[in-house]
Amino acid sequence: MSVYDPESKDFAFTLGVEEEYQIVNPETRELQSYVSQILEKGKLVLREQLKPELMQSVVEVGTCVCRTASQAREEILRLRGAIAALARNHGAEIIAAGTHPFSSWHQQEVYPHERYYGVLQEMQDAARRLLIFGMHVHVGVPDMETGMKLQNVVRYFLPHVLALSTSSPFWMGRKTGFKSYRSLIFSNFPRTGIPGFFASHSEFERYVSLLIKTGCIDNGKKIWWDVRPHPFFGTIEVRICDVATRVDEAVALAALIQAVFVKLYRLFEKNMTFRVYPLALINENKWRAVRYGLDGELIDFGKEQAIPARQLLPELLEFVDDVVDMLGSRQEVAYLERILAEGTSADRQLAVYERTGDLKVVVDHLMAETVSGVPVALPDWPAAVPVEPGADLK
Repeated sequence: MSVYDPESKDFAFTLGVEEEYQIVNPETRELQSYVSQILEKGKLVLREQLKPELMQSVVEVGTCVCRTASQAREEILRLRGAIAALARNHGAEIIAAGTHPFSSWHQQEVYPHERYYGVLQEMQDAARRLLIFGMHVHVGVPDMETGMKLQNVVRYFLPHVLALSTSSPFWMGRKTGFKSYRSLIFSNFPRTGIPGFFASHSEFERYVSLLIKTGCIDNGKKIWWDVRPHPFFGTIEVRICDVATRVDEAVALAALIQAVFVKLYRLFEKNMTFRVYPLALINENKWRAVRYGLDGELIDFGKEQAIPARQLLPELLEFVDDVVDMLGSRQEVAYLERILAEGTSADRQLAVYERTGDLKVVVDHLMAETVSGVPVALPDWPAAVPVEPGADLK
């Protein structure tokens, strides 16, 4: 039982959350290339929990390793508050959304680092267009062989999680018709999307080794799938989510992902599992989540029926219901019911735009929601070990 108990030293299913924020000018509401200034002071208090991304208008933070969703909340509040304070010291604000409503990728400055120059040289405009913002959730696993088995099954649930996280309905001043336009932009990169099935972790390692040997990549971090074994940290990293605008949304999504892993592992222990579906079928659901979010239908492949997302997703919450008390995350997972009832950030952004016709007001809305309930202040203690140090594209 200790492997499931967050209070036990043997607890296996730890949490880590990474968020990518936009740096914006509060007067023009456009993205601003301010990350160099933020990093200078931010590194003193946040150390490796703070890092740049490809564009200077992006800043990424990573929590320390957490055991519970409530600990993840404390970390996210602390990090958002610190970044917001650092940005305000330079006359800027932060927002959390998968895309900026109207700023153009043509106008963004690249962070001056050899790694990013190399990515631009290789990827050209596919990299320059990568003005997107995501949330990554790391879940600890007992061992990587088990982790690969879990990843194979978790793939089925990724579109469901994406539908709950959508926050990118706009792109370069246009209403795109998609709830997660970020997902489409990222699909221009290689080694993205939902991965295929791997019979073992050693099979996956052979795949990575072949890519390194043939010069496709220099390390496993250049595999940018929607879920992947992390090459250094012994976690499975779920990367499909748009960054959550509200802290409550981020915590709820992280808690759900942790609960899915624990539920599946408990099934494994009973010599049971959830059916592993073909990638082609899972991608049908991902397309529906990207396009329609909660307003569309998702396919229940067991029943062979398309069901409205708001009717199907409560079944996912019921699926994990018997583990959330064990993990101490019932309150956090329960917030997903509010998302189902009221919509995601993408839905709220679209409602603001329909009401006002002004994308600058949408940015104002995002600035307010991003720091709602967040203590905007620099912490007076140094950061601990982050979930994932070092630069990492999207």
